[in-house]
Amino acid sequence: MKFLFILNDPPYGTERTYNALRLAGTLCPQKGGEVKAFLLGDAVGAAKSGQSVPTGHYNLERMVGSILRHRAVVGVCGTCIDARGIREGDLIEGVRRSSMDELGAWSLEAEKVLTF
Repeated sequence: MKFLFILNDPPYGTERTYNALRLAGTLCPQKGGEVKAFLLGDAVGAAKSGQSVPTGHYNLERMVGSILRHRAVVGVCGTCIDARGIREGDLIEGVRRSSMDELGAWSLEAEKVLTF
């Protein structure tokens, strides 16, 4: 099954992005499953490398890395990273700059779209 996760919330401060990545991480290893995640708005901060969080707190950089290792595709809104001063070189390895056109294509391909 093809899943598309659309994440909007900031990486920290709410648990929506955290919970989306938890679910994506659960679905990634499923046989025949395909997971794509598109980060836009404040959620693009979850794809920034070099995150440092307090001991015992979840780390979204590691969570994004985990789904990437399970062959998920992760795209970030190019307009959104530009607005936040995040360069492509600041992104976690494997995350790619994307666009609304690609999000539209992913939405049409997906069998399930989950929005967080």
